[in-house]
Amino acid sequence: MTIIHLPAADGTLYAYEPRTSPTAHAAAGGELRSRIVYSAAHVVADPFRSAPDEPAAVDWDATLAFRRHLWSHGLGVAEVMDTAQRGMGLDWAGAAELIRRSSAEAKAVGGRIACGVGTDQLTAPAATLDEVRAAYEEQLAVVEDSGSQAILMASRALAALAKGPEDYLEVYGHLLRQAAEPVVLHWLGPMFDPALTGYWGSEDLDEATEIFLQVIAAHPDKVDGIKMSLLDAQREIDVRRRLPGGVRCYTGDDFNYPELIAGDDQGFSHALLGIFDPLAPLAAAAVRILDTGDSEGFRALLGPTVELSRHLFGAPTRYYKTGVVLLAWLAGHQSHFTMLGGLQSARSLPHLARAYELADRIGLFPDPALAESRIRQLLTLHGVSH
Repeated sequence: MTIIHLPAADGTLYAYEPRTSPTAHAAAGGELRSRIVYSAAHVVADPFRSAPDEPAAVDWDATLAFRRHLWSHGLGVAEVMDTAQRGMGLDWAGAAELIRRSSAEAKAVGGRIACGVGTDQLTAPAATLDEVRAAYEEQLAVVEDSGSQAILMASRALAALAKGPEDYLEVYGHLLRQAAEPVVLHWLGPMFDPALTGYWGSEDLDEATEIFLQVIAAHPDKVDGIKMSLLDAQREIDVRRRLPGGVRCYTGDDFNYPELIAGDDQGFSHALLGIFDPLAPLAAAAVRILDTGDSEGFRALLGPTVELSRHLFGAPTRYYKTGVVLLAWLAGHQSHFTMLGGLQSARSLPHLARAYELADRIGLFPDPALAESRIRQLLTLHGVSH
């Protein structure tokens, strides 16, 4: 019996017995049928060129290999989103390059892809709504020229400049009218990015919801779907039930995704989730069970993953990417635990140790021995005798 001693938040060590074999899940296969499922995907940093306050240095080969892993399981890739450290290490130049490379790779393998469109090339505060619109338009053109679907992301620049709901209605109306194909609208809550507090013109979520729905109702033919990342299951269900026919809801709720994807007698959510980056094989296996109509089997397989997800996305939620990349390293998808901007230091060692334990308990690692060896390396690096 192998025992590893992991650090707890109070500074003590506790004994944990790692798994010796992974849990068997269905093999990778074709498209998922009952739900459209996107994983927001992380980027793999170049460990020899990544440092805080330096331009984004991406390991393109490893980054694209991870996307092929997601596609092999039937998941779509939501590219250059929050999970890819957008605005937290990945600058617009790097994002644009990733859009082009990942879109070309998607065409080559027949994978589904949608890419985030924002305004993060604005390095100084925008003075006018015209500047915000122009920044959105520049990024929209890059995504459309790549042949990918666009996801209109929430804009820090718009949040800082907008005087009220009418400014959101104007900017989004303009963008939707000129979009070549239907887009996905994205409402990212302030727990993911404090700069987005008061988005849609009000800090009152009921008032903001009405403006959000007003944008959709005015352009239903230009909205493929909406992604809500508010970690509020009931609000998502209420909005889902009010969407125009043909407009999908993609859950972005990393706390309540099994119940939202399973749905109820009035509908269900598709998925666009950061947690499906580490959970890809298991999530795909669960949705394939749902494809057969077995919602209980789906919940039984996916439900035990929620504790891990809630841990990774715990406050401050915006640093969940650190846990996602840790799990990618432990699972063997990359050779190091280095992130753009040095973000690997954004979570404490006990937090990372607990992430390892929770992932190992559900059989997430394809090679548990490799995961154990690597977490031991991390503990040793931090001076923990294990």
